[in-house]
Amino acid sequence: MTLLDLPLLSRLRRNHGLEHATLTVLAQRFPSRRLAGISFPGGFYILGEVAADELREAVAAALARLNNGERRLAVHPHCGTNYAVSGLAAGLLAWLGMAGTRTRRERLERLPLVVTLVTLAFILTQPLGPLVQQRIMTDGDPQGLTIVDVSPVPFGRLTLHRVTTRG
Repeated sequence: MTLLDLPLLSRLRRNHGLEHATLTVLAQRFPSRRLAGISFPGGFYILGEVAADELREAVAAALARLNNGERRLAVHPHCGTNYAVSGLAAGLLAWLGMAGTRTRRERLERLPLVVTLVTLAFILTQPLGPLVQQRIMTDGDPQGLTIVDVSPVPFGRLTLHRVTTRG
């Protein structure tokens, strides 16, 4: 048993995968809508203009597709993991690029190097974000995950829905 197999992390990873699959289904049905999600061990939230019945249908379709083996739906191109991996690498290389500088002039002289390093970090980590999603942050196998409820949550003028799961 690995750390990722612990019940709490397993539920979080499976819900994260279902969230991504749901966002993909919604994007296929409504390509111009801007939607976002965030997962937790008991389900996930979807933020954006979507009716509750449309979301219920999308969650059910996403779960069915995952259960039918479409594991790739668990990895989403706009997941925060992609940005976090690139940002972490870029920040580390920027810090290393500035190491040893003491004055403003030294930092200014080092700036072209740092910009180059940060740019390389973003380029080189592009395939790493989806890999981290696939291997660590999500699980494309629902393993008996079921949908309990899809309900709107009051959130000011924004539309927010909570998707509750079990399993």
